[in-house]
Amino acid sequence: MTVEPAEERPDQILVVDDDEDIARFVEFNLRLHGFDVVIASDGQEALDLIERQRPDLAVVDLMMPRVDGLELTRRLRANPLTSALPVIMLTAKGMTVDKVHGLTAGADDYLVKPFDTAELIARVSSTLRRNKEFREVSPLTGLPGNSRVRREITDRVRSGVDYAVGYVDIDRFKSVNDRYGFVRGDEFISALARSLHRAVVSVGLPPAFLGHIGGDDFVIVCAPEQVRPLTELAVVDFERTADELYDPSDAQRGYVELRDRRGNLQRAALVTLSIGVSLSTAERRFTDPLDAIAVASEMKSVAKHQPGSYVAVDRRRPS
Repeated sequence: MTVEPAEERPDQILVVDDDEDIARFVEFNLRLHGFDVVIASDGQEALDLIERQRPDLAVVDLMMPRVDGLELTRRLRANPLTSALPVIMLTAKGMTVDKVHGLTAGADDYLVKPFDTAELIARVSSTLRRNKEFREVSPLTGLPGNSRVRREITDRVRSGVDYAVGYVDIDRFKSVNDRYGFVRGDEFISALARSLHRAVVSVGLPPAFLGHIGGDDFVIVCAPEQVRPLTELAVVDFERTADELYDPSDAQRGYVELRDRRGNLQRAALVTLSIGVSLSTAERRFTDPLDAIAVASEMKSVAKHQPGSYVAVDRRRPS
């Protein structure tokens, strides 16, 4: 049996304006570009509507009866359920003070009436994109997460370029948490994020991508020829930084001591990196991001069985 994937619903835009002509103009153009649209005539009606639906973005007029645009935005920001809803403020005056008040209240962007259709669509699209990417980032490292990683690989597939996916994690990371606690463990993860970022920047163009998919797991997407210089730099940088995060006595002797469940004293070597790499080239082309990630994960398991920091690159050819 073949199961068809569910269609992704269009982004829903809430338009809040007491001028019906403007509201219908905005609605018509947004629908023309594939958005779903709901309309409210003032801030109070918008609040009532938001309780029943969950729009992805609100286009809000500044001057309205009952609850105006500023007050509506403040209320949205004060409610945990709506605090992340992106808001674009509409103002007819074009005065700097209106823009400042709107942004101070928590608006993400503003449009000065009259505006053209191209500017409306561009601002709505860019605000939605920024908001989605912000929601996807890791709170610890600030790096984009799973969805953004898949989109990055998909973009490379569509462009037809060769690419590599690197899956990175820290060997013996559990020993750090067991020895020092989760706060110190987070410092090791942050250190790895910084080391990988420095390496990504250092390899130059074409720009490499770095994502954090959780815990001590990171993903790099880059050109195949960038794999070696990038991983070499990351390993050296991280090992040097990680040594400084250990207590001096542990760093000096080269291991930490931990007791197992039976109370026996065990030694755990200092952390290193395992990196698995899949290559999408003419010899073996990955068109599904999940396949590329799965092979990189498989190669990371291979790297885990090697001493020290190790980079395992998949060079198999399809049979």
